[in-house]
Amino acid sequence: MKKFLKLIKTSCILSILLLLYTSICAFSYAKTTSKNLSDNVFRLHVLANSDSKEDQDLKYKVRDDLIKYMNTLCKNITSKEEAIEIANDNLPNFKKIALETIKNNGYSYDVNLEIGNFDFPTKTYGDISLPAGYYDALRVKIGKAEGKNWWCVMFPPLCFIDVTSGIIPDESKELLKENMNSEDFALISKNNSNPEINFKFKLLEFFGNNKFQLATKK
Repeated sequence: MKKFLKLIKTSCILSILLLLYTSICAFSYAKTTSKNLSDNVFRLHVLANSDSKEDQDLKYKVRDDLIKYMNTLCKNITSKEEAIEIANDNLPNFKKIALETIKNNGYSYDVNLEIGNFDFPTKTYGDISLPAGYYDALRVKIGKAEGKNWWCVMFPPLCFIDVTSGIIPDESKELLKENMNSEDFALISKNNSNPEINFKFKLLEFFGNNKFQLATKK
């Protein structure tokens, strides 16, 4: 009987250790992969004043005018660092454009812009999905910024398409591939049907959505 109880105790300890080891490995993988994705992506995030139809419509107009301007600046960039530098240098111009758009549409909201490392939920754009986590982004807050938000990716340039089509151009995908290893690109591609890759994406979602620190805040 004592041997049996000892065997049960040993089995329980081994099971707990195995669970801890598996959890540590899963977290370590999620943290490393999330950081790899974050290191290669620079996002645009526009928040509306409120969820009213008028404020949401205004958000899209501000978005469209900002994208038109950014397209002239960023369409030929080749690195995330270059995109951030250009965005930083042009913050006054971004704000001026947003304020002019708001004024031209009969509103007097202020606009606050900042570049930082922000917490994002899982987001899908065309056939690319980015798991929840911390990403560098240009954040544009209109008025009280209490409404639904809109997002895209400034680098690689996924913003610069017909935003209503949901179609990402092949050249943007190629730029993604060039800046990521093959597994990271497979993780964010919705066209991927590999069960192992899909499971790994779910791991990233789990740790990201549960507010684990997966990427280093800056």
